[in-house]
Amino acid sequence: MKPGVVFGEDYAALVEACKNGGYALPAVNVVGTNSLNAVMEAAGKNKSDVIIQFSNSGAQFYAGKGMEDGFRAKVLGAVAAAKHTQLLAEHYGICVVLHTDHANRSLVPWVDALVEESRQNIKREGVPLYSSHMLDLSEEPISDNLETCARVLKDMTPLGMSLEIELGVTGGEEDGVGADVGDDFENPSLYTQPEDVLQAYDLLTPLGHFSVAASFGNVHGVYKPGNVKLRPEILRASQEMVMRERSTANNPLHFVFHGGSGSEKAKIEEAVGYGVFKMNIDTDTQFAFSEAVGGYVAENSDAFKWQVHPETGTPFKKQYDPRVWLRKAEQSVVTRLDEAFVDLGSRGKSIAQA
Repeated sequence: MKPGVVFGEDYAALVEACKNGGYALPAVNVVGTNSLNAVMEAAGKNKSDVIIQFSNSGAQFYAGKGMEDGFRAKVLGAVAAAKHTQLLAEHYGICVVLHTDHANRSLVPWVDALVEESRQNIKREGVPLYSSHMLDLSEEPISDNLETCARVLKDMTPLGMSLEIELGVTGGEEDGVGADVGDDFENPSLYTQPEDVLQAYDLLTPLGHFSVAASFGNVHGVYKPGNVKLRPEILRASQEMVMRERSTANNPLHFVFHGGSGSEKAKIEEAVGYGVFKMNIDTDTQFAFSEAVGGYVAENSDAFKWQVHPETGTPFKKQYDPRVWLRKAEQSVVTRLDEAFVDLGSRGKSIAQA
């Protein structure tokens, strides 16, 4: 497959390659060119394909927090990020999936606007902007959730895009979207019901390509070890129900693992075996970025107080140059993702061919 951002049949083929090969791709939330470029650098270094995704506020930040129209900034930021990635991704020699993250009911208009932007981009350049979008309507009644997902998927399919839906509630909060379960890590809403997954399969399969962010105890953020109880067997139960009731091949569902930061490696491996092709990482890469900057500032504290030292006359331009400490942050993200590619088994398995 040609390196670059993938859409339509190529995206579907990449998903199947992951599932058939027994590995998954890290899906990394980014907020600007530094984190975005670091993800592509890491993927190229590890010869792995990768998923790059923007939340609504991440897209807004990309456009500039100073833009007065917040909704328009979320749209324009997502458009600008897509164009940036499409321009550069092929030069890193890997396949990239471009995706937008959690969109609850209030953010459905944002997804609709981006679908329209893709429709216009196809007219101009022949390809959509994004590989896929996510609707997180898990807090809505299942009928409302699936009805809206079906409507959006119908719009997206002719454009060569996939839809990610959420069934069951992923605990914690991700850029204003999510559910606060407090310390109730045994909350039944954190576990997707196979019957709901079967209902989604029946409704959406005829309409287009889709994936399911199923909840099996996963929670956004990082918690004290032992608190979060991951139960990947929940995924197996859903796969088995669809296989049994609809006489499908093995693992017909495309599963997504949200809240992957800090997860036990054995649980990650088990989840991948049950059809997970994508694991979201945000908290860990945020910390990697910030830790590197904090360490650099601590080591060069004078450079962040004065341009020239008031007593010694030492100039600090080479130390406070943003390119120096931002590069430290990028390299730290690359190092953290080195680990993720190994954990998910995708290192060296890019299907990109020049």
